[in-house]
Amino acid sequence: MPPGRFAAFFDIDQTLVRGASSYHLARELYRRGFFTPADLAFAFRESVLYLVRGEDPRRIRRVVERAIQAMAGHSVAEVMAIGVDFARDLYDERLFAGTTHILKQHQALGHEVWLLSTSPQEVTDLLAAHLGATGSLGTQLAREDGYYRAELSTPVMHGQVKADAACALARQRGLDLSRSWAYSDSKSDLPLLSAVGHPCAVNPDSALRAHARANDWPIADFRGTLRLVHTPKARRSAYLAGGLWAATAILRHLRR
Repeated sequence: MPPGRFAAFFDIDQTLVRGASSYHLARELYRRGFFTPADLAFAFRESVLYLVRGEDPRRIRRVVERAIQAMAGHSVAEVMAIGVDFARDLYDERLFAGTTHILKQHQALGHEVWLLSTSPQEVTDLLAAHLGATGSLGTQLAREDGYYRAELSTPVMHGQVKADAACALARQRGLDLSRSWAYSDSKSDLPLLSAVGHPCAVNPDSALRAHARANDWPIADFRGTLRLVHTPKARRSAYLAGGLWAATAILRHLRR
């Protein structure tokens, strides 16, 4: 294995971005006439439940099925144009500064950075481009002649599917998973976290926190800083917190 072929895999929702990123895209698409008020209310309710209760496979399936029906027949180019318009301001407001700084430290070390999420591929690609990440893997809607169809072209990027995707990506790109990192907030990502040598719990739900403690995984929680990072002083503090945590965790694992 060539030296330096390491990667850092980041979940998006509640790890990099507060809440469900797909909800924010749904809200903007609603303004453009894609969704009905009932669709938006459904997305909002699921976003709140996600914040309060964490991920649930049944709710994820319901969200995906609702989104597929709403997106069918719309132009891919139109959706991407809308996404570019709103993504920059949205992500600047919703990103966890501490997690973002961890990501930037991996980039500075020359590691590949990949975003993996249940969210639509369009959402993950926009965020990856915004952060300068190597790439992203999300759930993909089927397309035909530039328009969305009412079905998926890939499995939902969740649980074991996400871990399998990371393993396949590692084989394709010659990445050493035993010396790579993964960051997530959810117990559903235990397969991904267990597939790498350096798993890290970020803003973890109770089940992941317990598992991380039992297995001596690093834990970071930046949820209390997001609302404060709009002032230069608070932003510097949040980045410092993320930077110190990242430096400690990364150096600790590099020594191993």
